[in-house]
Amino acid sequence: MERKVNLKDVARDADVSLSTASHALNGTAPLTIEVRERVLNSAIRLGYLDRRRKKATIATLRVLLLAIPDDAAPESDLNLVSWTILNGLRRECERRGIRIVPFVSTGRRIDGAQVRQIALSERADGIVVLNDDQPELIRSLASPDMPVVIVNGEDPAMLVDTVTPENRFGARLGIEHLLALGHRRILHLTWKGRTTIQRRYDGFSDAYFAAQLPVPDDMIVEAEGYEPRHGEAAINALLDRDAAMKGATAVFCAADNLALGCLKALADHDIRVPEAISVLGFDDIVPGEFSRPPLSTISVPTDRLGAAALALIEQRLIANDPQRPAHRLELGCHLVLRGSVAPPRANATHRA
Repeated sequence: MERKVNLKDVARDADVSLSTASHALNGTAPLTIEVRERVLNSAIRLGYLDRRRKKATIATLRVLLLAIPDDAAPESDLNLVSWTILNGLRRECERRGIRIVPFVSTGRRIDGAQVRQIALSERADGIVVLNDDQPELIRSLASPDMPVVIVNGEDPAMLVDTVTPENRFGARLGIEHLLALGHRRILHLTWKGRTTIQRRYDGFSDAYFAAQLPVPDDMIVEAEGYEPRHGEAAINALLDRDAAMKGATAVFCAADNLALGCLKALADHDIRVPEAISVLGFDDIVPGEFSRPPLSTISVPTDRLGAAALALIEQRLIANDPQRPAHRLELGCHLVLRGSVAPPRANATHRA
């Protein structure tokens, strides 16, 4: 009877120690791409990898195609959320010895056919798409022979795996805190973003429903975009129309960038935060810690999204099941209280 190949055989063939072979096959320690490739190639050649995969005990993710829309690629203060996600993914790939093949679109929409072509030519084991969940893109990428994960996006059709913060729960958590402090007239500053931003409005509404209060639909203010200047312009325009800001005692911003612009507009109008009005953000980007006052916010585990995406790809590779249903993974958020939120003051006016 032919002896089964074991891990010692793989280590000997790859000229590495037993522990290195184990780490390379299980992704449990940082190794160079060259060492991991050598171990995996030996495991494939000797038949060890196929046997382990059939037992669902090993992942084989070696090459990852990373597709990014061009507006998420530049590193700047406006892109801190995207860059935190990308850095977390990069670090995890380095730790596991996974090679990243980057693809940056030439416009805001990613070309799915082009992504798939590059993934096949690079022999990628999976595809990660950041910040683009257009239905036509998802349909063009969905295939049982290539795992795809949308990061920071949603797929209502559930054709591919997705990983995202729990935007709806996070927003509800923040509004429930404001309601518990006594705020009732809460302004929601948002913009026409993707589905993930819509979920933050859903959470805003959920908190009112849970408290058996009517949702103040007249308190929704839409900015032109998510940048601080857009938030500043929206609040300035509102103050020009209505110095009382519709009677708001708090502003919930769908992103910290909007909240930073909101704080500037309020300061320019001598409206003190949080004495006259509270401001709550969403994302927990670094500049919020140093704003005046420091910004209270919903903290999003952006640095963990990349590792979660890799785990979804590896699970699909291990399962090797074309009928495996799509998975939607949401990571929890939490409230961070700093200096921009306080209970509403009785008979407070907006002016200092």
